[in-house]
Amino acid sequence: MQDAQVRAQDAAGWVRNNWEVWLAAGLRIILILVIALVLRTVVRRTITRLIARMNRSAEATNSPLGGLLVNAERRRQRSEAIGSVLRSVSSFLILGTAALTILSVFEISLGPLLASAGVAGVALGFGARNLVTDVLSGMFILLEDQYGVGDRIDVGDVTGVVLEIGLRVTKLRGDDGEVWYVRNGGIARVGNLSQGWATANVDVEVRADEDLSKVRAAVAGAGQALAAESPWDERLWGSVDVLGLDSVSLDTMVLRVSAKTMPGEAKGVERELRLRIKEALDALGVRLVDAEGVELEKVERSVAASLSRRGPAAADGR
Repeated sequence: MQDAQVRAQDAAGWVRNNWEVWLAAGLRIILILVIALVLRTVVRRTITRLIARMNRSAEATNSPLGGLLVNAERRRQRSEAIGSVLRSVSSFLILGTAALTILSVFEISLGPLLASAGVAGVALGFGARNLVTDVLSGMFILLEDQYGVGDRIDVGDVTGVVLEIGLRVTKLRGDDGEVWYVRNGGIARVGNLSQGWATANVDVEVRADEDLSKVRAAVAGAGQALAAESPWDERLWGSVDVLGLDSVSLDTMVLRVSAKTMPGEAKGVERELRLRIKEALDALGVRLVDAEGVELEKVERSVAASLSRRGPAAADGR
């Protein structure tokens, strides 16, 4: 009983001598947690309000080019992705700093812990290097606005319309309706077919013995008529230009016609322009070149020349 009483008195004395230290440490931990949580909440709300303000400013912009290239869904998804990254980074920094500060309150040496965390981070990064590459590439794609939702892009092996941009993968809708999931880290190059303007090119191939000035005037007239009618006047970003002869051979000559169009409208403009050029040339009696017809004419001329060299009797007996 005396030994138990002595031990109890020692324990009570030890608690009495250290309770102030425990209370101070507990209060410091609580204060650190409160400050970290409040700071995290303030920073996250500030980032959210900043992203929302950026969205409102972008929607209020009345620039025709900006409205063409950046739609509401594209702005929304890009801003949400950037905001998510910023909120995650800020939370990691604030809570990580708070955790290290709490460990220092318990007088735990941070040197070995940081060294172990560094080694573990290197090992994790090496094992998940593809994932890290994808995420970093996705962040730069969003920050640099390389492409957005609704853009038609060419990423090498796949061409399609962007459906969704994530930090790890980009989702595309292919020409045949298939959905492609492309790793952001695997994209070596990107061709954005929806930014700026597109070019509609039409080659008009006629016989070499046709009147070039008449053909050129007919083609130019068809282009002017196209540029003056709706809805083609809105899809064209300028006049339809006849650039001149692109190539000349013994049997054919090719005129190159070009026009700047809105992004994604080049194919439609090319089809309509070909139709109008064909109608204009038909009205003048100018025939477009058919490859098989040219070859047949070459054979006929060769046979005729051969028979003429053999004399009239051979020609009558052909």
